[in-house]
Amino acid sequence: MNRFAELLDRLVLTPSRNGKLTLLTDYFRSVEDPDRGLALAAITGDLTIAAVKPAMLRMLVMERMDPVLFGYSYDYVGDLAETVSLVWPQSPEDIINHEPTLSEVVAKLQAASRSDGPKVLAGLLDSASISARFAIIKLVTGGLRIGVSARLAKQALADLGKVDIAEIEELWHGLTPPYAELFAWLEGKAEKPEKTALALFRPVMLSTPVGDGDLEKLDPTDYAAEWKWDGIRVQAVCEGGVRRLYSRTGDDVSGAFPDLADAMDFSATLDGELLVGDPLQATGTFSDLQQRLNRKSVTLKIQQQYPAFMRCYDVLQIGDEDLRPLSFHERRSRLEAFVRSLDPSRFDLSPLVEFTDWQALEELRRKPLHPVIEGVMLKRWDSPYVAGRPKGPWFKWKRDPHTVDAVLMYAQRGHGKRSSFYSDYTFGVWSGPEGSEELVPVGKAYFGFTDEELRQIDKYVRDNTIERFGPVRSVRADRRQGLVLAVAL
Repeated sequence: MNRFAELLDRLVLTPSRNGKLTLLTDYFRSVEDPDRGLALAAITGDLTIAAVKPAMLRMLVMERMDPVLFGYSYDYVGDLAETVSLVWPQSPEDIINHEPTLSEVVAKLQAASRSDGPKVLAGLLDSASISARFAIIKLVTGGLRIGVSARLAKQALADLGKVDIAEIEELWHGLTPPYAELFAWLEGKAEKPEKTALALFRPVMLSTPVGDGDLEKLDPTDYAAEWKWDGIRVQAVCEGGVRRLYSRTGDDVSGAFPDLADAMDFSATLDGELLVGDPLQATGTFSDLQQRLNRKSVTLKIQQQYPAFMRCYDVLQIGDEDLRPLSFHERRSRLEAFVRSLDPSRFDLSPLVEFTDWQALEELRRKPLHPVIEGVMLKRWDSPYVAGRPKGPWFKWKRDPHTVDAVLMYAQRGHGKRSSFYSDYTFGVWSGPEGSEELVPVGKAYFGFTDEELRQIDKYVRDNTIERFGPVRSVRADRRQGLVLAVAL
């Protein structure tokens, strides 16, 4: 368990992507099964511990210390797992000589019932060191918040086995923790696992932003243009009667969109944009789509109020035929014919944008036909469907954002690696008749700045605090002094 705890500590303190990759690869290489596979599952969000919930942590720790003191501690630290691991009282007789392995800890937690879950968790925390307590709590809360994405963990696996990450992503949804067969293949001890599961996720092809001077090097006749829709990218897969709707990172979101999954009466893999509304009449905004996101299940009322549909822009497979090696022009022709056979209220075709030169497309990009359009996509007619983000075949040319000069009013500590910084901000604008204007909050932001800019804003917040409300600080903001920032939206 201490090896896993040490890994988490070092990942939190390592800012660089390459540094994190090295830590992960070294861990997977040096730790034996099944511990390394369970660690991988925890990092990718595929480890389930049903009997212990985050709310139990607060209950357990407040049984052992003053609730007010815990509240102050949590406000200061900003991360629940770190706070509990630091304040958890421990007596010398609780410490055991045997250091449990990660697999032993996970086995105890998964075997616990809901009624004895708190007791099992308390026993593990009583006998653990501070760093091990931190790791145990991260396991049960399910959100590691250590700056490592599931894709980064898969890249570490690819580095370990010297294989392409696309191979791992194609296998991923057919594998289960602790991934012994996967590690055996990566270490050259066994054959590549067979894809026996149906309706697996296919790694997506990503675009690169249009940079300065990029278009000057490109011939407009080599590219197709499509609108870039303000939804979320999904992959609809139906194979052997199994239906799956995946996010672009491979998360199964079928449960939140049963209305769309029910309409997937085909044998194919489609790539497109998930939107809400009626494709034949009006497309809803991203705010409307958010009413459907991050739900394990959805009521019939919500389905009727915000009906989901998929705007298709590529087809990767039809039946047993893999279409990814074909050119975009050929895939587009196949897609146009295929979509005509689908339910038009659930599936439609992303239209191509006609243009003669880059200047004409620039005019269309700046003044799109619909508010849910956030720019245009450029795709080479001759491009095969290649996983990852190759430079050249696909570009995204987003609409310029709206900006507003807003005044910083409140700041709150962040979580995870930002827990020591004031990184969540509330902004306001001046409103009211001349001479009696007042600052009115208009929104929040917690990203869009560099680490150095974060440190500068954090210092300003600490130096100009006028009130405190738990983890929130009110900063000086008046006509004579304040921090004005450009907020893009």
